[in-house]
Amino acid sequence: MATRSQAALAAAAAGLTWALAGCSAGPAKVPMVDAAPVQVYAAGSLREAFIEIARDHEARTGQKVALTFGASGLLRERIEKGEPAQVFASADTDHPQRLAARGGWQAPVVFTRNALCALTSEQISATPDTLLATLLRSDVRVGTSTPKADPSGDYAWALFRQADKVQPGAYAQLDAKALKLTGGADSPKPPAGRGTYAWVMDQRQADVFLTYCTNAVAAQAEVPRLRVVQLPAALQVGAAYGLTVRADAPAAAEAFASALRQPAAQVVLRRLGFGQP
Repeated sequence: MATRSQAALAAAAAGLTWALAGCSAGPAKVPMVDAAPVQVYAAGSLREAFIEIARDHEARTGQKVALTFGASGLLRERIEKGEPAQVFASADTDHPQRLAARGGWQAPVVFTRNALCALTSEQISATPDTLLATLLRSDVRVGTSTPKADPSGDYAWALFRQADKVQPGAYAQLDAKALKLTGGADSPKPPAGRGTYAWVMDQRQADVFLTYCTNAVAAQAEVPRLRVVQLPAALQVGAAYGLTVRADAPAAAEAFASALRQPAAQVVLRRLGFGQP
């Protein structure tokens, strides 16, 4: 039987694990500064937020952070092939869960949320109430990301299934017409300095693009003639972002993962349009 002192030590050790370090916990601490940067792989939709959060973390702790962005499914495949990620922040919970199921990664936790919006050209006049009819018009090209490689594509197809409940037959039409323009391994990349969705719409590759609301707002800021249309309640699809840490990652990696769930980082995410965990 464990003594009271042994039990106390075990409890103290448990208290250091990031999985238990929720937003209500105290400020994240870095036990020591690792000479090597923390390797963070993150969904592309997190780029602006993570650059700011990592910069603040570095200034506060002295710990360098190396950021790698991409479609979550493609990042997960790269990690499985041996790339040295220590923290993985996905735009869904499925990809980090797949890493955890293989072993060597902690169980994921949701650290922020997003939603889908429609990004339209200036030639499309749509409101939430008319959005489905607009998407189904034969002369309207609907752009999406690539399912399985990028959760944004999976969420678009979830929207199509919602649409079928509103208007039977809508799924088949949208499934057939959707253009998978981004997020795939072979998807064309925008020029340096351009946002993916602003560039795709600026190139008039689609009339309506279904993407995260945070992406849509950023694209409109880059190309002001674009419009952001909220989804009606019947079509809304939520996106839960999952966070996991490699089981043998150094304490500095666990500290950064914990910091993502702390108020300072959550304020940044919220300011950029993300939701509470």
